[in-house]
Amino acid sequence: MKLLEGKTTIITGANKGIGKGIALKFAEHGSNVAFSDLAYNEDSKRLENELESFGVKAKGYASDASSSSESEKLINDIISDFAVIDILVNNAGITRDMLLLRMTENDWDMVINVNLKSVFNLTKAIQRYMIKQRFGVIINMSSVVGIEGNGGQSNYAASKAGIIGFTKSVAQELGSRNIRCNAIAPGFIDTEMTAKLSQEIRENWTNDVPLKRPGTPEDVANVALFLASDLSSYVNGQVISVCGGLHT
Repeated sequence: MKLLEGKTTIITGANKGIGKGIALKFAEHGSNVAFSDLAYNEDSKRLENELESFGVKAKGYASDASSSSESEKLINDIISDFAVIDILVNNAGITRDMLLLRMTENDWDMVINVNLKSVFNLTKAIQRYMIKQRFGVIINMSSVVGIEGNGGQSNYAASKAGIIGFTKSVAQELGSRNIRCNAIAPGFIDTEMTAKLSQEIRENWTNDVPLKRPGTPEDVANVALFLASDLSSYVNGQVISVCGGLHT
Protein backbone atom coordinates (compact mmCIF):
# COMPACT_ATOMS: atom_id res chain seq x y z
CA MET A 1 0.00 0.00 0.00
CA LYS A 2 1.32 3.43 -0.96
CA LEU A 3 0.91 5.72 2.04
CA LEU A 4 1.40 9.05 0.22
CA GLU A 5 -0.41 8.41 -3.06
CA GLY A 6 -1.17 11.69 -4.82
CA LYS A 7 0.55 13.90 -2.25
CA THR A 8 3.22 16.50 -3.04
CA THR A 9 6.24 16.96 -0.79
CA ILE A 10 8.99 19.56 -0.62
CA ILE A 11 12.29 18.51 0.97
CA THR A 12 15.16 20.91 1.61
CA GLY A 13 18.78 19.76 1.47
CA ALA A 14 17.85 16.61 -0.41
CA ASN A 15 20.73 16.00 -2.80
CA LYS A 16 22.44 13.63 -0.36
CA GLY A 17 22.16 11.84 2.96
CA ILE A 18 19.00 11.85 5.03
CA GLY A 19 17.19 14.23 2.68
CA LYS A 20 17.80 11.98 -0.30
CA GLY A 21 16.70 8.94 1.69
CA ILE A 22 13.42 10.65 2.56
CA ALA A 23 12.85 11.74 -1.03
CA LEU A 24 13.29 8.19 -2.32
CA LYS A 25 11.05 6.71 0.38
CA PHE A 26 8.28 9.23 -0.25
CA ALA A 27 8.42 8.70 -4.03
CA GLU A 28 8.23 4.95 -3.46
CA HIS A 29 5.00 5.59 -1.57
CA GLY A 30 3.46 7.70 -4.32
CA SER A 31 4.36 11.28 -3.42
CA ASN A 32 5.44 13.81 -6.00
CA VAL A 33 8.68 15.38 -4.78
CA ALA A 34 10.05 18.89 -5.10
CA PHE A 35 13.48 19.18 -3.54
CA SER A 36 16.02 21.94 -3.05
CA ASP A 37 19.69 22.41 -2.36
CA LEU A 38 22.12 25.29 -2.64
CA ALA A 39 22.88 24.33 -6.24
CA TYR A 40 21.17 22.34 -8.96
CA ASN A 41 23.88 19.97 -10.17
CA GLU A 42 24.53 16.43 -11.40
CA ASP A 43 23.44 15.02 -8.03
CA SER A 44 20.13 16.86 -8.45
CA LYS A 45 19.57 15.53 -11.94
CA ARG A 46 20.36 11.96 -10.88
CA LEU A 47 17.94 12.25 -7.97
CA GLU A 48 15.21 13.57 -10.28
CA ASN A 49 15.66 10.52 -12.49
CA GLU A 50 15.63 8.13 -9.52
CA LEU A 51 12.45 9.68 -8.16
CA GLU A 52 10.69 9.68 -11.52
CA SER A 53 11.41 5.96 -11.86
CA PHE A 54 8.70 5.46 -9.21
CA GLY A 55 6.16 7.03 -11.57
CA VAL A 56 5.88 10.34 -9.72
CA LYS A 57 6.64 13.92 -10.69
CA ALA A 58 9.98 15.22 -9.39
CA LYS A 59 11.88 18.47 -9.75
CA GLY A 60 14.98 19.92 -8.12
CA TYR A 61 15.51 23.60 -7.35
CA ALA A 62 18.53 25.70 -6.46
CA SER A 63 17.65 27.71 -3.36
CA ASP A 64 19.33 28.99 -0.19
CA ALA A 65 16.97 28.00 2.62
CA SER A 66 18.68 30.45 4.99
CA SER A 67 17.42 33.33 2.82
CA SER A 68 13.85 34.45 3.47
CA SER A 69 13.43 35.90 -0.04
CA GLU A 70 14.75 32.75 -1.74
CA SER A 71 12.55 30.57 0.46
CA GLU A 72 9.49 32.62 -0.47
CA LYS A 73 10.37 32.33 -4.16
CA LEU A 74 10.95 28.59 -3.82
CA ILE A 75 7.49 28.00 -2.36
CA ASN A 76 5.87 30.16 -5.04
CA ASP A 77 7.77 28.34 -7.81
CA ILE A 78 6.77 24.92 -6.47
CA ILE A 79 3.12 25.96 -6.16
CA SER A 80 3.31 27.14 -9.77
CA ASP A 81 4.85 23.84 -10.93
CA PHE A 82 2.94 21.37 -8.73
CA ALA A 83 -0.24 23.36 -7.85
CA VAL A 84 -0.18 22.16 -4.23
CA ILE A 85 2.20 21.27 -1.40
CA ASP A 86 0.92 18.80 1.20
CA ILE A 87 4.11 18.01 3.10
CA LEU A 88 7.18 20.08 4.03
CA VAL A 89 10.35 18.39 5.27
CA ASN A 90 12.81 20.95 6.66
CA ASN A 91 16.02 18.95 6.35
CA ALA A 92 18.71 21.46 5.28
CA GLY A 93 21.61 21.46 7.71
CA ILE A 94 25.35 21.89 8.16
CA THR A 95 27.96 21.53 10.88
CA ARG A 96 30.87 23.79 11.82
CA ASP A 97 32.18 21.87 14.81
CA MET A 98 34.56 23.71 17.11
CA LEU A 99 35.15 24.15 20.82
CA LEU A 100 33.43 27.31 22.00
CA LEU A 101 36.82 28.73 22.92
CA ARG A 102 37.80 28.75 19.24
CA MET A 103 34.40 29.20 17.60
CA THR A 104 34.05 32.35 15.51
CA GLU A 105 30.96 34.48 15.15
CA ASN A 106 30.77 33.32 11.54
CA ASP A 107 30.83 29.66 12.63
CA TRP A 108 27.90 30.39 14.93
CA ASP A 109 25.87 32.50 12.51
CA MET A 110 26.26 30.13 9.57
CA VAL A 111 25.00 27.08 11.49
CA ILE A 112 22.11 28.97 13.10
CA ASN A 113 21.06 30.46 9.75
CA VAL A 114 21.22 27.25 7.72
CA ASN A 115 19.85 24.90 10.37
CA LEU A 116 17.33 27.02 12.29
CA LYS A 117 16.47 30.16 10.32
CA SER A 118 15.76 27.98 7.28
CA VAL A 119 13.03 26.17 9.22
CA PHE A 120 11.44 29.52 10.07
CA ASN A 121 11.76 30.74 6.48
CA LEU A 122 10.15 27.73 4.79
CA THR A 123 7.44 27.23 7.41
CA LYS A 124 6.44 30.89 7.32
CA ALA A 125 6.40 30.90 3.52
CA ILE A 126 4.29 27.75 3.20
CA GLN A 127 1.81 28.22 6.03
CA ARG A 128 -0.60 30.46 4.12
CA TYR A 129 -1.00 27.78 1.42
CA MET A 130 -1.55 25.05 3.98
CA ILE A 131 -3.99 27.22 5.95
CA LYS A 132 -5.96 27.94 2.77
CA GLN A 133 -6.21 24.23 1.88
CA ARG A 134 -6.83 23.36 5.56
CA PHE A 135 -4.29 20.56 5.48
CA GLY A 136 -0.58 20.20 5.87
CA VAL A 137 2.23 18.19 7.43
CA ILE A 138 5.50 19.78 8.53
CA ILE A 139 8.45 17.62 9.56
CA ASN A 140 11.54 19.31 11.00
CA MET A 141 14.91 17.58 11.26
CA SER A 142 16.38 18.09 14.70
CA SER A 143 19.03 15.85 16.35
CA VAL A 144 19.73 14.01 19.58
CA VAL A 145 22.46 16.64 19.98
CA GLY A 146 19.65 19.20 20.28
CA ILE A 147 18.26 17.19 23.20
CA GLU A 148 21.45 16.21 25.03
CA GLY A 149 24.10 18.65 23.76
CA ASN A 150 27.59 17.62 22.66
CA GLY A 151 31.03 19.05 23.31
CA GLY A 152 32.40 20.92 20.32
CA GLN A 153 28.94 21.40 18.83
CA SER A 154 27.39 24.25 20.80
CA ASN A 155 26.28 26.00 17.60
CA TYR A 156 24.80 22.83 16.11
CA ALA A 157 23.16 21.84 19.43
CA ALA A 158 21.63 25.29 19.81
CA SER A 159 20.21 25.19 16.27
CA LYS A 160 18.71 21.74 16.73
CA ALA A 161 17.30 22.57 20.18
CA GLY A 162 15.73 25.67 18.66
CA ILE A 163 14.03 23.51 16.06
CA ILE A 164 12.37 21.50 18.83
CA GLY A 165 10.94 24.62 20.50
CA PHE A 166 9.84 25.97 17.12
CA THR A 167 8.15 22.67 16.22
CA LYS A 168 6.13 22.54 19.43
CA SER A 169 5.03 26.17 19.05
CA VAL A 170 3.97 25.77 15.41
CA ALA A 171 2.06 22.60 16.31
CA GLN A 172 0.02 24.63 18.79
CA GLU A 173 -0.49 27.56 16.41
CA LEU A 174 -1.55 25.59 13.34
CA GLY A 175 -3.16 22.47 14.78
CA SER A 176 -6.64 24.02 14.62
CA ARG A 177 -6.11 24.44 10.84
CA ASN A 178 -5.50 20.69 10.44
CA ILE A 179 -1.75 21.26 10.04
CA ARG A 180 0.51 18.94 12.02
CA CYS A 181 4.13 19.75 12.90
CA ASN A 182 6.57 17.20 14.34
CA ALA A 183 10.33 16.76 14.60
CA ILE A 184 12.74 13.88 14.12
CA ALA A 185 15.92 13.67 16.19
CA PRO A 186 18.41 11.37 14.43
CA GLY A 187 21.42 10.01 16.27
CA PHE A 188 24.55 8.66 14.58
CA ILE A 189 23.41 8.17 10.97
CA ASP A 190 25.76 6.83 8.29
CA THR A 191 25.84 9.63 5.68
CA GLU A 192 28.38 11.54 3.62
CA MET A 193 28.67 13.99 6.53
CA THR A 194 29.53 11.37 9.16
CA ALA A 195 31.81 9.53 6.72
CA LYS A 196 34.24 12.43 7.10
CA LEU A 197 34.74 11.61 10.78
CA SER A 198 37.82 9.69 11.86
CA GLN A 199 37.56 5.93 12.31
CA GLU A 200 38.16 6.36 16.03
CA ILE A 201 35.27 8.79 16.44
CA ARG A 202 32.96 6.55 14.40
CA GLU A 203 33.87 3.52 16.52
CA ASN A 204 33.34 5.46 19.76
CA TRP A 205 29.93 6.65 18.62
CA THR A 206 28.91 3.16 17.51
CA ASN A 207 29.97 1.70 20.85
CA ASP A 208 27.73 4.22 22.64
CA VAL A 209 24.67 3.07 20.67
CA PRO A 210 22.82 0.19 22.39
CA LEU A 211 22.06 -1.38 18.97
CA LYS A 212 25.83 -1.24 18.21
CA ARG A 213 25.47 0.15 14.71
CA PRO A 214 24.98 3.50 13.04
CA GLY A 215 21.58 4.25 11.59
CA THR A 216 20.89 4.61 7.88
CA PRO A 217 19.05 7.34 5.96
CA GLU A 218 16.29 4.78 5.39
CA ASP A 219 15.87 4.38 9.17
CA VAL A 220 15.10 8.09 9.39
CA ALA A 221 13.02 8.05 6.20
CA ASN A 222 10.75 5.34 7.61
CA VAL A 223 9.88 7.56 10.59
CA ALA A 224 9.39 10.54 8.28
CA LEU A 225 7.00 8.40 6.22
CA PHE A 226 4.99 7.58 9.33
CA LEU A 227 4.79 11.25 10.33
CA ALA A 228 3.83 12.34 6.80
CA SER A 229 1.09 9.74 6.40
CA ASP A 230 -2.37 9.34 7.90
CA LEU A 231 -0.93 6.68 10.20
CA SER A 232 0.13 9.58 12.45
CA SER A 233 -3.01 11.69 12.04
CA TYR A 234 -3.19 12.31 15.82
CA VAL A 235 0.53 12.90 16.35
CA ASN A 236 1.36 16.60 16.67
CA GLY A 237 4.11 18.62 18.37
CA GLN A 238 6.25 15.57 19.09
CA VAL A 239 9.96 14.78 18.79
CA ILE A 240 10.82 11.22 17.76
CA SER A 241 14.40 10.07 18.28
CA VAL A 242 15.89 7.73 15.66
CA CYS A 243 19.07 6.83 17.43
CA GLY A 244 19.24 3.12 18.24
CA GLY A 245 18.70 3.90 21.93
CA LEU A 246 21.50 6.48 22.20
CA HIS A 247 18.97 8.89 23.68
CA THR A 248 16.52 7.23 26.06
